Amino acid sequence: MQTDLQYELQGDYYVIAGESEDERPPVGIWGQRHLQWLKQNRRVTYTNLLTAGRQNAYLRNIDTQANEQLELLIQQMAEAEGVTERLKAENQMKWVRQMSSIRARAEAVINSELIWC
Repeated sequence: MQTDLQYELQGDYYVIAGESEDERPPVGIWGQRHLQWLKQNRRVTYTNLLTAGRQNAYLRNIDTQANEQLELLIQQMAEAEGVTERLKAENQMKWVRQMSSIRARAEAVINSELIWC
């Protein structure tokens, strides 16, 4: 089995080479949630990603997709429900309530369709 891992000689041992943790963008909350789900429910997939050296790239991709879908869902739901900047200016508390509800429902969709599958 061939992996995409690169090795470098350090002293008498070969160690996995690559970007240091400081050079990689961090995995966001959605990627972290998916990682926990993988550890609990899909141990083989988790182990395969880890041993192939693709786990962080995979999780960053999930995180990016989730963030993009979340923003799109929030925008679409707000438009469909008439939550506008005008409402925000006229009645801030109503706007906050509606946007909080929209965000919670959008997060539930992301969880069920992308994170926990």
